[in-house]
Amino acid sequence: MGFLSFCSDSAKLWKLIGRVMLVFKIVIPLLLIIFGMIDLGKAVIASDEKAIKAATNSIIRRLIAAVVIFFIPTIVSAIFGLVDGFNKNDEGYEICRTCITKPGSCQDGDAVQ
Repeated sequence: MGFLSFCSDSAKLWKLIGRVMLVFKIVIPLLLIIFGMIDLGKAVIASDEKAIKAATNSIIRRLIAAVVIFFIPTIVSAIFGLVDGFNKNDEGYEICRTCITKPGSCQDGDAVQ
């Protein structure tokens, strides 16, 4: 029993979470960039120097946020890799990790390496 059983039994949930994270990782940065471009386009069409400067600052903040959101799973994985208990070659942990980070490789509770 233990962690291996937990991860194997709940693999479908981890796979779903992994797919949702993958969609968010792609869709949210794209939306941030698109909305920033729309705001900048509106400011340029209005020919308002103050609005252009505000829109430029806004798009820069949105680009930074998009990059951060895209790399959140990598950052979290690196932080957990630093923790001694998560760095072990525990098969149960590998099943959970694979189902979350690579949902296409997670099949019926068994992580395909």
